[in-house]
Amino acid sequence: MSKIYRTVVRPVALYGAECWPATKEVEHHLSVMEMKMLRWMAGVTRLDRKTNAEIRKRFGVAPIPDKLRESRPRWYGHVLRASDNTVCKIGLGLDIQGTRPRGRSKQRWLDTIHVDLKAERIHPDHTRDRAVWRQRIGVANPASK
Repeated sequence: MSKIYRTVVRPVALYGAECWPATKEVEHHLSVMEMKMLRWMAGVTRLDRKTNAEIRKRFGVAPIPDKLRESRPRWYGHVLRASDNTVCKIGLGLDIQGTRPRGRSKQRWLDTIHVDLKAERIHPDHTRDRAVWRQRIGVANPASK
């Protein structure tokens, strides 16, 4: 069951997630969805008093927010190493004209990336060497270690 979850269900749930400006709300919704699925597949209810960590350990999966924090820097490295005329590189530096609406500004993808990199003490200049970059950003899934 865990192999099916890791190879079919989770990739569908996280498709394109490396491009989302992940807020705590998005991460929370994904975590809740994941735990509901894992509990259902394990045949465990909340009444059985099993912790989320126990269930994740049983399936050998890392929490979804950890997988998101792994995939975003990986995609960021691809974008920074891309040539200057690619769509993703142009979009990264795109400056949109006009004024923002009133109120607090929404979290942008680059804001999320900078928080992820700062937490891991990684500098964007490390992206130039792909092998070093991949080693620095790490792997979150305990099953793939």
